[in-house]
Amino acid sequence: MSTRPLPSTRAQGIGLVGWLAAAFAAAAIGAVASVDAGSFYSQLARPSWAPPASVFGPVWTVLYLLMGIAAWLVWREQGARDRMAALALFGAQLCANALWSWLFFAWRNGALAFAEVLVLLVLVAGTLAAFWRIRRLAGALLVPYLAWVAFASALTWAVWRRNPQLL
Repeated sequence: MSTRPLPSTRAQGIGLVGWLAAAFAAAAIGAVASVDAGSFYSQLARPSWAPPASVFGPVWTVLYLLMGIAAWLVWREQGARDRMAALALFGAQLCANALWSWLFFAWRNGALAFAEVLVLLVLVAGTLAAFWRIRRLAGALLVPYLAWVAFASALTWAVWRRNPQLL
């Protein structure tokens, strides 16, 4: 943890909005690729443990909110060692997050989507660890995200393997 004073209340508010905007920008980029995701998802052979399409939107909304808050908490730790590296890792995982929707839904490439979600899983785990070292609460806020991406990795594999003609 940092011993430097926190940014002003105004700067903190602007920072929070900025980090939430960054997280939801990644969501928006992925959403563009997912315009027809509901109908495509319903065409796919899915394992019995696959959630209905209606679950994904609310889950991702909460996860993006938690991601933005976590990044903001780390950003506030102005003097923390490796803060900028942790935030750069956060940015990298956001990019990987947005890319998955393009690979799976827009380009319908199951093999690349699966490989990419594994990269995302590693990036999220690394971001969680980096955030944890700076501010434990920030790392803890990423635990549900890590769990969901692990689940998404298994689901991506299962759906890809069941649908070679579509993916």
